[in-house]
Amino acid sequence: MAPTGSVADDDQLLDLYSRAAVEAGFVGDADLSAHLANAAVFEVALPADGPILDLGSGAGLPGLLLARRSSTRRIVLLDASARRCRFLEHWAAQLAPGTEVVQGRAEVLARSPELAGVFAAVVARAFGRPAVTAECAVGFLRVSGRLLVSEPPDSTGERWPEEGLSRLGLQVVERVSGGSTTIQVIERVEVVERYPRSDGVPAQRPLF
Repeated sequence: MAPTGSVADDDQLLDLYSRAAVEAGFVGDADLSAHLANAAVFEVALPADGPILDLGSGAGLPGLLLARRSSTRRIVLLDASARRCRFLEHWAAQLAPGTEVVQGRAEVLARSPELAGVFAAVVARAFGRPAVTAECAVGFLRVSGRLLVSEPPDSTGERWPEEGLSRLGLQVVERVSGGSTTIQVIERVEVVERYPRSDGVPAQRPLF
């Protein structure tokens, strides 16, 4: 999916993208090396194959950067904001043609025939508190699919209690670290049909 051209051209395009994301107010830091390093740890933690969904993609981090490194995987960038989706469509066309952008609420789209139970991995960076992220992600995952969440600095596995995750049919697998990034890896082990709940409910009444 990566565009053709020289390394210098490629670096310049990525720099323009990073600066545009800051100017749009979607990220606070234009340090492209930090964003690339974060995406690299996500890549290490991904399953070997299968489609990927970036939950609450925002500026496209890490989903758009992951899409640049794969020519075969289906990658979907999902966001509820029309403005952010327009930004994603513009930059996906330049950085990783073929990447899909979908606008809508996760709780609703996780029950759609096109997206429910489809993905080998859901990635999330700053989507929300653990209970909300887990519930909004679970419906997109196939059984044995994995949720990968970028964790705050110095966080521990206590953010992901076994009892709370089991209600969603999820379980902790491992934590993957590199540099200043830590990824919590959680697997869908069974289907619990009642989750996710209706639009807005996971945030209003979190399970844990």
